[in-house]
Amino acid sequence: MDRKRRSLFALVAFPLFILLVFAVVVVFRNELFGLFRDREAVRSWIAARGAWGAAAFVGLQVLQVVIFVIPGEIVQVAGGYVFGFWPGALLSLAGITIGSVVNFMAGRLLGRPFVESIFPKEKIEAVEKATGSGKAAAGFFLLFIIPGIPKDVLCYVAGMTAMGFPSFMAVSMLGRLPGILGSSFIGSAAYDQDYRTALVVLIVASLLFLGGLVFKERIEAFLARLFHRRG
Repeated sequence: MDRKRRSLFALVAFPLFILLVFAVVVVFRNELFGLFRDREAVRSWIAARGAWGAAAFVGLQVLQVVIFVIPGEIVQVAGGYVFGFWPGALLSLAGITIGSVVNFMAGRLLGRPFVESIFPKEKIEAVEKATGSGKAAAGFFLLFIIPGIPKDVLCYVAGMTAMGFPSFMAVSMLGRLPGILGSSFIGSAAYDQDYRTALVVLIVASLLFLGGLVFKERIEAFLARLFHRRG
């Protein structure tokens, strides 16, 4: 595919994708809105799948990563609640890995026009500054590990950069791992009725998330200066 056709395809791909998602949401709106309402709704849906529950859960995680507006923490906590800490964490990791690969390849194949259609241009430039100067892997790792930064969208952005696929997989999965383990632990503790521990972990995770959200721009600017200085 030549550059002109690729750019044209990138410009129309996301609108078509949005239309498809919108059609699915309209048709299944009651089921989807009810499903992602809270972790108990997700738990009930997984339990109803019976022997296919684990595969259904992985599918939910893939859907959550690709359609990045869906809150991933709800699904991850539900995984720990239904399957236990380690099985829930591993299933979440499997689904998030698949979804991250889909996002990365979409960014890689469709390029900047596609990514800019789903992510503000100034935010993309901020990420590029934070991951430039030949330090893309280290920069992306720090962005992935900081709470509050939209990691699913970062996968799209990473795909349009020169970052290699093996490096992307390593930094994205390592960066996501603490959040996955924490969410699964909260779900598992809630199932065991260890509400005190679950509450403590939830409060700490919430504070980290809010801190990352509030200071996101300062963190991105700091990373940009850091890697530019060491570049």
